[in-house]
Amino acid sequence: MEDLKFDCLKLENQLCFPLYACAKELIRAYKPHLDKLDLTYTQYIVMMVMWEKKSCNVRELGDVLFLDSGTLTPVLKKLESKGYVERNRSKKDERALIVSITEEGEGLKERAAEVPTAMGQCMKLEPEEAVQFYRTLYRVLGTLREINGGEQ
Repeated sequence: MEDLKFDCLKLENQLCFPLYACAKELIRAYKPHLDKLDLTYTQYIVMMVMWEKKSCNVRELGDVLFLDSGTLTPVLKKLESKGYVERNRSKKDERALIVSITEEGEGLKERAAEVPTAMGQCMKLEPEEAVQFYRTLYRVLGTLREINGGEQ
């Protein structure tokens, strides 16, 4: 009877573990593709936002990526040293740091366009399964963000 009380502590009964392991393995699968671009996974997701928005403040970038400024700052510095983004203080509010994509960063987009297709092939999900999985993950993510008070 006592054993049943602790079944909830078995690794096989945890939703968080396969999610953690899957994320880790997925990022590892990205590595060879991103190595060709000389990007880490975190740099890659920052660049995806920059290709879409072209310019945004660091807080907005962190909100979109669920990253805090302590994580983002070194990533942005590295991307800036590679010539892909520029960081400048906002003229409207000196406290805000604006990140903008450079011409060189925009040029990287062409080479990066191959990555999602390559990664989609390694997932081996039917299109409808992928859509459902995506929706489920974002529903859980939204719930967790609410529980954590919107903090990264």
